[in-house]
Amino acid sequence: MQRLDGGASIPSHLADGIVALGNFDGFHLGHQAVVARAIAWAKAEGRPALVATFDPHPVRHFRPDTPAFRLTTLDQRERLFADAGADAMVVFHFDGDLAALTAEQFVADRLERNLRIGGVVTGEDFTFGHAKSGTVHTLAARGPVHGFRAETVGAVALDGETVSSTRIREALRAGDMATATRLLTRPFAIEGVVQHGDKLGRTIGYPTANLDIGNYLRPAYGIYAVTGRLEDGRVLKGAANLGIRPSFDPPKELLEPYFFDFSE
Repeated sequence: MQRLDGGASIPSHLADGIVALGNFDGFHLGHQAVVARAIAWAKAEGRPALVATFDPHPVRHFRPDTPAFRLTTLDQRERLFADAGADAMVVFHFDGDLAALTAEQFVADRLERNLRIGGVVTGEDFTFGHAKSGTVHTLAARGPVHGFRAETVGAVALDGETVSSTRIREALRAGDMATATRLLTRPFAIEGVVQHGDKLGRTIGYPTANLDIGNYLRPAYGIYAVTGRLEDGRVLKGAANLGIRPSFDPPKELLEPYFFDFSE
């Protein structure tokens, strides 16, 4: 799996590929359907399969004071895309320059010139370009002019409701991990580097690993059953407190897992 800059020309061996295009934060059932269609199309025609995402999320650019809401990091998305069968991940850095591109400029400069795509697959509600002026209809109409085809994947429903990142965020904020897990097709995961704490847990026999929550959405505060995966592949079971530690100055939000039978 290669990670590519959407603002630069891609390597020739990945040109003429089929690109799944979207934010894909969370990579839930609906996102998986879009990417699966792109990969199937690519395999059927012997083309490279790419997944293109945006980072930072456009919401962060337009509303920088929005509370943390991310469901995945770029590293997590890269692994998820690779597991789905993609050959490369393309990252469009979302900044003022990208936001200012018209829909036609995005198609011509980013999709045709930089990615040299043969086809693009999006969800039916995908928008792009300045003021969200581009839609799936724009891609379908302008594709032949720029040498590619466009396909759209409809929304995926579960329990009678459309699967969406918004629905997952609402479930997490309510502490409904079962619903979030079904929509994501996997447990919600927070990834980070363990920080040194005050080590009070060690004095009572329950050493915890302090993780900064960073830009992740904050699930409901509370105590959760957790599974941890270390860099060396070991899997640990435990319990974690998610909340505010008043002993920090200033008080700080932390995820503090205690892993059973582990004290390294």
